[in-house]
Amino acid sequence: MTTRINPSILAADFANLEHELGRISSADLVHVDIMDNHFVPNLTFGLPMVERLAQVSPVPLDVHLMIDDPDRWAPGYAEAGAASVTFHVEAAADPVRLARRLREIGARAGLALKPGTEVEPWLDLLGEFDQVLVMTVEPGFGGQSFMPETMPKLRRTAEAVRAAGLDVWLQVDGGITVDTIGIAAEAGADTFVAGSAVFRGQPAEQIAALRAAVAGHRHGASARTGSLGA
Repeated sequence: MTTRINPSILAADFANLEHELGRISSADLVHVDIMDNHFVPNLTFGLPMVERLAQVSPVPLDVHLMIDDPDRWAPGYAEAGAASVTFHVEAAADPVRLARRLREIGARAGLALKPGTEVEPWLDLLGEFDQVLVMTVEPGFGGQSFMPETMPKLRRTAEAVRAAGLDVWLQVDGGITVDTIGIAAEAGADTFVAGSAVFRGQPAEQIAALRAAVAGHRHGASARTGSLGA
């Protein structure tokens, strides 16, 4: 299974973002949190910043919209050059229509769920999306603690993706460290957003450590499965 590490620049040095992007060139994508101080109680970047980041980033942009009215605003981020645009189901008027529009523009379409939002209404529609983001903290601020109680929802989503034979990335965001990433991998995640765990150390080393933690967990799980079948 592929492992994608997407560092969140919410934890980067905002005064030196081009330099910070260069430090994560070994990542798969860079996670860009867009907050409007309405959907969540925080304010970060907007469309002009994303347009500029797309021009200088060594890796594709994974935009996470924590905003009201994504039906209106999300297509602009795809047009600005984001490789992936994820919006919240709680804020979208017509998630399927919006996802189709993002795909038409050329971006991957992601559906995000807050910790308290159930995934069941969307399990039969997973083929309309390229990614499902299961938030493992309440959206709005970085540096929060991982919420293990979100893992059953992630596990149900992973089971539905496998059963339908879909190519849908399963992303987790919030409290992801070398200590928690294996828990999320075991539940089915393959795409991991990490902010503080990457930027508060040497980013290249931290990214490698996160990949190794996932690989070690999967190897251990495979060995355990093999011993049970022996």
